[in-house]
Amino acid sequence: MTAIRRDNLWHDFFYTELTTGLRRGELCGLKWSDFDSKAGTLKICRTIRSGKGGTLEAGDTKTYAGKRTILLPHSTIQLLKKRKETALTEWIFPDLLNPEKPTHPAGAYRQLKKFLAEAGLPDIRFHDLRHTFATHALAGGVDAKTLSGILGHTKASFTLDTYAHVTGDMQRHAAQVVGDFIQDIL
Repeated sequence: MTAIRRDNLWHDFFYTELTTGLRRGELCGLKWSDFDSKAGTLKICRTIRSGKGGTLEAGDTKTYAGKRTILLPHSTIQLLKKRKETALTEWIFPDLLNPEKPTHPAGAYRQLKKFLAEAGLPDIRFHDLRHTFATHALAGGVDAKTLSGILGHTKASFTLDTYAHVTGDMQRHAAQVVGDFIQDIL
């Protein structure tokens, strides 16, 4: 984030990704009509993907559970409110050269790779940002059912299977807490 702080569009784009865990196409497909600053929510109701001939298509989310409304952290609400003050288009993250269009998911991927290389950071996939969000959410105590809803997974079991490494750490922590409690009592 430090490496991209000077670039408002991309800073805001990646900050929103890391605080919401959206799929790349979902993030690119956000419109201002999806953002409720008073309620602090973001409605996820479309995804952007490449169509025939390199055109962009707006379509349905990956799963029926993908259509969802999520609560945003305060910092993300403030960031989007500030961004909306100077918005000239319906898209929260418009294409820089064609603001009437959303950011192309492939362009977001290339931008991530560029920033990683410039900062001398390891090469990761865009989807790893989603995994980072989910891993930190679980490690921070967000339950699997709630996280499943935020991520747009159809079943909490999928979320648990995907992030089993985190739940293993959480189980170790739980065992330690219970062990310490019992030891104190006895």
